[in-house]
Amino acid sequence: MIRSDLYINGEWVATPKRHPVYDPSDNSVIAEIAVAGDNEVDAALNAAANAFPSFAKMAPRARGEILRKAFEIMIAEADDLARLVSRENGKVFADAKGEILYAAEFFRWFSEEAVRINGEFRHAPSGDKRILVTHQPVGVSLLITPWNFPAAMATRKIGPAVAAGCTVIVKPAMETPLTTLAIADILHRAGLPAGVVNVITPTPASPAVTRLLADPRVKNLSFTGSTQVGKMLLKQAADRVIRTSMELGGNAPFIVLDDANIDDAVAGAMLAKLRNGGAACTAANRFYVSKKVAQEFVDKLTQAMSKIKMAPGLTEGAQLGASVSVKERDKIADLVANSVKQGGKVTLGGTKPEGAGAFYPPTVMIVSADNDILKEEIFGPVAVVVTVDSDEEAIKLANDTEYGLISYVYSGALDRAIRVSEAMESGMVAINRGVISDPAAPFGGYKESGLGREGGFDGVHEFLEKKYIGVTI
Repeated sequence: MIRSDLYINGEWVATPKRHPVYDPSDNSVIAEIAVAGDNEVDAALNAAANAFPSFAKMAPRARGEILRKAFEIMIAEADDLARLVSRENGKVFADAKGEILYAAEFFRWFSEEAVRINGEFRHAPSGDKRILVTHQPVGVSLLITPWNFPAAMATRKIGPAVAAGCTVIVKPAMETPLTTLAIADILHRAGLPAGVVNVITPTPASPAVTRLLADPRVKNLSFTGSTQVGKMLLKQAADRVIRTSMELGGNAPFIVLDDANIDDAVAGAMLAKLRNGGAACTAANRFYVSKKVAQEFVDKLTQAMSKIKMAPGLTEGAQLGASVSVKERDKIADLVANSVKQGGKVTLGGTKPEGAGAFYPPTVMIVSADNDILKEEIFGPVAVVVTVDSDEEAIKLANDTEYGLISYVYSGALDRAIRVSEAMESGMVAINRGVISDPAAPFGGYKESGLGREGGFDGVHEFLEKKYIGVTI
């Protein structure tokens, strides 16, 4: 059953205005979701605010058991959820199934973290008091999630919020709301109290978000999306000094040093570039390859990319699906076309296919270090290679961006790889690996890639306030 109504105060709420959700592989309509107006936005906020006092006092073990049950339901229904993700997002089934399993792990991880939130009790150095430090849930939180990982971005925010004792209003992307509504249904069946999680789908979204951020009952904002939108939200949050967590854009460098195992580097590049069709903030965007091994790397990457089967996401054997929309696909095509005008050389792909569906083929390009495509987050299956003469040049070019989410380094010498990794201006570095995201690790970036961390021990603390109590004993 596809849920298409709003989820407010533990109930499914229909509205007269509906919005179509499309399958980007053929532009067919999957469902028409309810559109939230001011009344529904206010109802969601009222529900979250009313549920907060009692939920904040719920035993951590009880909150953890609800998340654990939600994890078990997600695992049991993983194939059905993956098909839903594939249909509304366009990604292939294998990627969608991987996302569901990854998303479920956030519920499991934070079910365990709910009972492991530490405090402090110690003597003051002066001896006049005891220092007691405790943590309390921050309160009603607004969660805004993107279209590229509709399941994982929802659970990565909802999981720690519930573990901490916060209530939330979730605003998913209008391209992919059905997955978030399905997760709300799972939490409902897992026994989550009414009002703790509320899902609204307003369009346009900006007035509703502004309305929520202006309300004094909203204490926290967690956003995943573009840096441009994140900056606007930070300005709005500043008016009331709302707590914020921002997971923003990326422009990940992938460095291949001259002592790297090229076969391993190509295998890692395929994962780092083509996971989710390249529509990931962690996707390798700029490949800086030592001149000594550049030709071998490009030849082998081109060969590997040429074998990728592009087809609708639920097609048997499909390895690359559609972009989330024709508009998004056309952005990718324009970036490649402009790069070619500036001298970029295409060794594979680079041409928008004919016919229906938001498809763009696997593409490999060689460009100079000043090509404009290197400044953009491509969000598609396009690998852009730049040849470098030294480790120092690779580091300089890799850091020459306002973004700093993740970097990739391939080298045959661990000490060399670590030296380069420590020089990277990014919140995460993958050494000789194409994927490192893990619910047990802190996910986040430097510079304009964001604020705060999601996942790991840090994730739950984004939804907690630290309180110091001084007491004489």
